[in-house]
Amino acid sequence: MNKTKENIIEALIVEDEPILAELNADFIQRDTNVKVLGIASNLAEAKVMVDKLKPTLILLDNYLPDGKGIELFEHIINHHLSCYVIFITAASDIDTCSKAIRYGAFDYLIKPVSYQRLKHSLERFELFLYRQSIQQHLNQRRIDELFNLQTKDFVDINRHSKGIEEITLQKVKDLFMQTNTAQTVENVVEKTQISKTTARRYLEYCVQIKLLTIEINHGKIGRPERLYRRLGK
Repeated sequence: MNKTKENIIEALIVEDEPILAELNADFIQRDTNVKVLGIASNLAEAKVMVDKLKPTLILLDNYLPDGKGIELFEHIINHHLSCYVIFITAASDIDTCSKAIRYGAFDYLIKPVSYQRLKHSLERFELFLYRQSIQQHLNQRRIDELFNLQTKDFVDINRHSKGIEEITLQKVKDLFMQTNTAQTVENVVEKTQISKTTARRYLEYCVQIKLLTIEINHGKIGRPERLYRRLGK
């Protein structure tokens, strides 16, 4: 995954099992666009770190030595802090889950959680932020897409398309959904901030799944230029 300063998500892990917390931090920083600002092992420490570090995202366990993670969520709401929460917890009771939904948790993962499922959640969260950043005024379809990111079924895309990641694929799709204008590889690189090699791979995949079609522009003397356009209306 191509990491840039612009799309790094700063996160706090709240987990009282040190080994699990370190394993999660290592995986997250290796395979996603999330930077772990710190690890809190109890509720009191978490409140201090949230107030001080102001993370964009909190990966939150509910069972902590001095309280429950849902209390941290209430602290965030009561203090009007701008951050999102993904629960990673063994708490499977309906009361905790219902409160998490009411308070606006982005996702709720039951331990033991697979790292592929966690990665899927983090990629959807990154896409959620990305879509907010590219449009200030939304129509109903765009609003539905934002809400659907929180409820999208987990599908392991790598089972069907090796080397294709959901977040990058969706960025490319979004670019073509916004316009009917044909795009060059260079256009896609500039607008999605991915490498040229990655752009070519995803564009060819989109042609393969019949989202895009290829046009050849012979233009000036020299190598013909490949143009990619959304197929259909």
